[in-house]
Amino acid sequence: MKNFKIHTLETAPEASKPLLETSLKTNGMILGLHGVLAEVPELLNAYQQLHSLFMKTSFNKEELTVVWQTINVEHNCHYCVPAHTGVANLMKVDPALTEALRNGTSMTTEKLQVLHETTLAMVRNRGNLSNDQLDAFYQAGYEPSHLLNIVLGMSQKVISNYTNHLVKTPIDAPFQKYAWTQ
Repeated sequence: MKNFKIHTLETAPEASKPLLETSLKTNGMILGLHGVLAEVPELLNAYQQLHSLFMKTSFNKEELTVVWQTINVEHNCHYCVPAHTGVANLMKVDPALTEALRNGTSMTTEKLQVLHETTLAMVRNRGNLSNDQLDAFYQAGYEPSHLLNIVLGMSQKVISNYTNHLVKTPIDAPFQKYAWTQ
C-alpha cells in the first residue's frame, strides 16, 4: 500500500512551493492539509482560491462558520472540525455557536438555524431543495445569491473533507485541543 505524503517546502513539487509559502505566511505554519494537497499543485491552488473567494462572500463570520462546520460535521471530518473551531475562535465567533455546530444542537439565532438547515439539506440532497426549504431560507432574510455562496463553501469543503478522509491527515498542534469525534 502506498502512503500519502505531507509535504514541506523542501519536499513539495516546485509549483506547490509558492502556495506553501503563502500558507506559512498566512498561518504561521504550513497546515497539514496544505502539505497533503501540495502533492497536486492545482488542487492546493484550487483549495486556497476557493477559501479566499468564500471569505469574500456576503456571509459574515458567523455565517461562514455555520456553512463550514455544518459541512465538516456532516462529512465527519476529524481534521476540519477542530481546525475550523480554531478558526472560529480566531475570528471571535461566539463559542456557543461553535459548540452548537460541533454537538448538533440548535444555533444561537433563528436565521443561523435556517442557514444550518439549508446547508445540511444541500449536502444531503446534493443541492436539491424543496420549495418549502427555499421559502424558509428566503423568509429568514437570505437571497438566491446566498445559495450559490453555500455551493462555493461546499466546493472548498469537499476538497478538504474528502482529502482528509483519504489521508487521515493528523490534526495540527494548534488545533489538537479542539479534537472532535461524532
